[in-house]
Amino acid sequence: MIIMENEFLKDKKILIVEDDLSSRLYLNKILEKTGAVLFNASDGQEAIDITRNEPGIDVILMDIQLPVIDGYDSANKIREIRKNIIIIAQTAYSLLGDREKIIASGFDDYIVKPILPRQLIDRIVNALIKG
Repeated sequence: MIIMENEFLKDKKILIVEDDLSSRLYLNKILEKTGAVLFNASDGQEAIDITRNEPGIDVILMDIQLPVIDGYDSANKIREIRKNIIIIAQTAYSLLGDREKIIASGFDDYIVKPILPRQLIDRIVNALIKG
């Protein structure tokens, strides 16, 4: 069975936080095929507001470099609202030590750009299974 046909993400609520429109559209295109319910934010403050107003969100896919409030600070503020929500960082950084910094900052996992569809879905499914 191809992972994209997997029903696991059907009706799961996923918040995509990405300031770059083309990247946001790309992530939406990948995830809409799973049947997940998608929310979008273009900056950190919007992500915080959506999380506060939509308590059923299962996973947040958070860019690190965001306007208004960056991904690190947004994740920390979201943790104050919903301690156990799964937050996966999406970043262009893949240097030695970046993973440790991201995980230490309160993210559950991270994925390096450019993001491949199968990798993204596998990462979200695995986080939900663990979480």
